Amino acid sequence: MNKAMLTVGIIILSLATLLMINIISNYSSGSELDYYLVKETSEAAMIDAIDVKYYRDNGLLRMDKEKFVESFIRRFADSVDTTRNYKLSFYDLNEVPPKVSVKVDSSTVLSFKGSNLEMSTKLDAILENTYESDPLVTNQLKDFDSDLGKALED
Repeated sequence: MNKAMLTVGIIILSLATLLMINIISNYSSGSELDYYLVKETSEAAMIDAIDVKYYRDNGLLRMDKEKFVESFIRRFADSVDTTRNYKLSFYDLNEVPPKVSVKVDSSTVLSFKGSNLEMSTKLDAILENTYESDPLVTNQLKDFDSDLGKALED
């Protein structure tokens, strides 16, 4: 009887240990997966939201806020895991230069004492261009120099 109870105790302890390892690995790998998902999704959504006509006319990158949010939500929803609950928050959406701040709170179905453990992933992203100087500033400086030259001649 003593060896049977010891065997049952070892089995119960090993099952509890496996359950804890599964829970801990779920949260640690989930946080890393959330980060890369938010990073890749925000980059792709920013590129989708670039206003091409504005870029052709002015040489500056401009992002449409509404198009970014729509593209981000669509891409994020296509890629998420259905065993987790997500809450998306958008902060500081800037059109010129394109800058976004996105926060994603995720929690698993498992709860401790009636409350879910939430993991937050926050990402700030800026989309840059590789032009030498700002075309709008350069044009304004040329206009200012020509106006200044005309004023000095008079």
